[in-house]
Amino acid sequence: MGVCSTSSNDLLVTMSSDDYQKTRVVRYSNLTEIQSIQWDDQIKPLYSSGHTIKYLCENKNLDICVADTTDGAVVVVNKDGKLRFRYNGPTSTAVGRFEPRDITTDSNARILTTDRINWRIHMVDPDGIFLCFINISGIKRPRILCVNSMDNLFVAEHGTGKFKKIHF
Repeated sequence: MGVCSTSSNDLLVTMSSDDYQKTRVVRYSNLTEIQSIQWDDQIKPLYSSGHTIKYLCENKNLDICVADTTDGAVVVVNKDGKLRFRYNGPTSTAVGRFEPRDITTDSNARILTTDRINWRIHMVDPDGIFLCFINISGIKRPRILCVNSMDNLFVAEHGTGKFKKIHF
């Protein structure tokens, strides 16, 4: 359901059970499963179930960041799989429900995620504190994100083929 490479050349994969009732993040090293992340400390699911894709990435602090559209949250666990925080959007400024879609991080471990409902880009600090919305002239429906090694943010617009490069 989602895949990314890590700084240690492992692969992180979001996976659902065959009946779509359980979701987990699995770490693979040399095609061998070495870690499975599914539950918090109270044995409650970290991620929603269902068919939706869960985009994920690893930040500079080795945290695993998952955009869970169904749950309306960015779920961040540390490298050991322990829940650090859930970001549910700044409710005071949201027009509708927060539905994170794509996710990426920058060189300062800040998390950037697109909001599928409100068509915004949220920037969150490494501890889950909302910093700002990134406004991009000319991009009306930001959907896909990527940050390169020089902290240039590439944003693709949904349904049009437009994209923009921003240095922030």
